[in-house]
Amino acid sequence: MLNVIDLFAGAGGLSLGASRAGFNVASAIEIDSHAIASHIANFPNTIHIQRDIMQLDGPTILNLSNITENNLVGIIGGPPCQGFSNIGHGDVNDERNQLFVKFFALIGELKPLFFVAENVPGIMNAKYDLIRQRAFQHVRDYQLIPPICVNASEYGAPTSRTRYFFIGYKRCKKINTITVNDIEQMRIPTDQRTTAGDALEGLPANIHYSSNSTGIKPLSLDYVNPKAPHCQSNFFYLRVTGMRPNGIGNTDYIRRYENLHEVNGCLPTKHSSIVRRRYAALAYGQRDHISKAVRLDPEGFCPTLRAGTGPEKGSYQAVRPIHYQFARVITPREAARLQGFPDWYKLPNTIWHSFRQIGNSVSPIVAERILSAIYQKLI
Repeated sequence: MLNVIDLFAGAGGLSLGASRAGFNVASAIEIDSHAIASHIANFPNTIHIQRDIMQLDGPTILNLSNITENNLVGIIGGPPCQGFSNIGHGDVNDERNQLFVKFFALIGELKPLFFVAENVPGIMNAKYDLIRQRAFQHVRDYQLIPPICVNASEYGAPTSRTRYFFIGYKRCKKINTITVNDIEQMRIPTDQRTTAGDALEGLPANIHYSSNSTGIKPLSLDYVNPKAPHCQSNFFYLRVTGMRPNGIGNTDYIRRYENLHEVNGCLPTKHSSIVRRRYAALAYGQRDHISKAVRLDPEGFCPTLRAGTGPEKGSYQAVRPIHYQFARVITPREAARLQGFPDWYKLPNTIWHSFRQIGNSVSPIVAERILSAIYQKLI
């Protein structure tokens, strides 16, 4: 079994990509209680470790994961990026930046055949050179390929989200040479890419708050009939309606999804009539001058979805895109589609937690493409 451990697992974007690529996610480490709850719901057979990673070392992780060093092939993870983000304060001394160094320190202790780390473009800023150097000192026994800038839309997700991937592998007979070209050739042809408008096809769309006693209009959660024609690329359609690895998914939710064609996360956001009129007047790609929300262009890609701030920073909701057809911001399920999460993936029951987890996640489609390239290199 090709075991990987997901550090900073979040809701499971990298984990799903790894599973689809052929790996077994032996364990997932995540400190946030809500994020790990989502991971538990969708990865019932993975060992979940809700611990502060700064307080863990390699032997402890292996023990908690119930595997040995010889049975571990890969480490994957997206260390928190807030300290490196270009939209943040850009503080070199932000204590969260040390989590990037810790990731590589654990690589040095766990000694997997390969590792994959993801982060925001801001991490390549010259002022973070020392942090990257300190991190890479822990993996001198590995061959590091140059950091790869990945635009998610080029790898099949309907979003222009751009991230850097740091990939390294052992110089040994168990894995062949990995190059930048091996990863970049996993980009898909232009005619197989799916736009934001096509990506949302089939999801409940005309939803809104009403004035009834419950405050929310009852919704039909039917999604597009799998046998009906669809305008999405086959590449994208298969990944958001199927391709569920064995043992992955919440049993009760999967049953309702497969038998009743229901999806969760279709939660409406309440807008005043004034806001709705402003949103309705926006052209595709235009930004609302008050909320700063951008109206989706159905023929383009979704801008990068943001996570907002955590409880320690005030729990502020991130700005969400406006639906291209309706005068409202997108629902969590629509955000999941735009990030590349499948409809059978169970989302949290609240808007805030859903958007935070989706915004913090690696697109499962991007993760699958990158990890599939690595999988092919294993001997």
